[in-house]
Amino acid sequence: MADQQEHRARRMWRAVEPVHAVTYFAPESKEACDALGTKGYWMSYFGLRAAPLGAAPPELVTALFYNFHPAHVARAVPAVWAVASPERYLAARLDAVDAALHRVVGTQVLGGPEVAEAAAIARDAALAAPTAGRALAAANAALPWPDRPHLVLWHAQTVLREHRGDGHVAALLTAGLDPVEALVVFAADVGLDAAALRARRGWSEQEWDEAVARLAARGLTDEAGALTAAGRALRAEVEAHTDALADVPWAAVGDDAAERLVALTTPVVAMLPAGGVFNADNPMGLRLLPEAG
Repeated sequence: MADQQEHRARRMWRAVEPVHAVTYFAPESKEACDALGTKGYWMSYFGLRAAPLGAAPPELVTALFYNFHPAHVARAVPAVWAVASPERYLAARLDAVDAALHRVVGTQVLGGPEVAEAAAIARDAALAAPTAGRALAAANAALPWPDRPHLVLWHAQTVLREHRGDGHVAALLTAGLDPVEALVVFAADVGLDAAALRARRGWSEQEWDEAVARLAARGLTDEAGALTAAGRALRAEVEAHTDALADVPWAAVGDDAAERLVALTTPVVAMLPAGGVFNADNPMGLRLLPEAG
């Protein structure tokens, strides 16, 4: 059974999220977007992830993605929609994930009964995920379901991870952490390279330092950005709130089905790093379960 020290919803995110992360790490995704006419990684990223929203303006994408600098988003959006329609990005991401999984995992495994069973469980969980107040989850849930099991599994996890992410934003707002402050405490808590994370999200050194100063004034960090006891407690509260908000789908399917999904997806997930479609050094702080690692 699941490790009693880890919340069920967090365990499920760690177990299945790598299947969705193929969307952003696989070279097939970059190649598909290059073929559409995008320039650089970030235009492809925003096109692929924001496409379920339609031709969303940068203000909406910035608001929903939460921790990106507005100017970082605006360098790609709305130009990305002039390159290709959202519908073409949706088709490109599905085709790219399909190609990447076939390359790395193989047709025999993807067509096997284990993946079909995993897809059915994940789909049940995704259908049970409430979308009220969760714009990214709702936008993905409104899309047609793919017809092949491995893509059903991918789409289900896409809905579930955006459901979790929407809830995480609610937890950050409740904690009074603005986008750059959220990144500061996250990097300090999980040990990510703060400078690299800052650059990936488009914040300047000055903006980062000002966020550290605001957090220090609240007693959440020291002046160097290290978390205080109060900062660690707030981070733990945010993560606990996120897990609780993300647990409804897993409560709906139950522990036995959830653990069965872990067992079914572990062999697939274990293949992803060597295939170049999952990056262990990722800005989500996502670490594979020991079973897959």
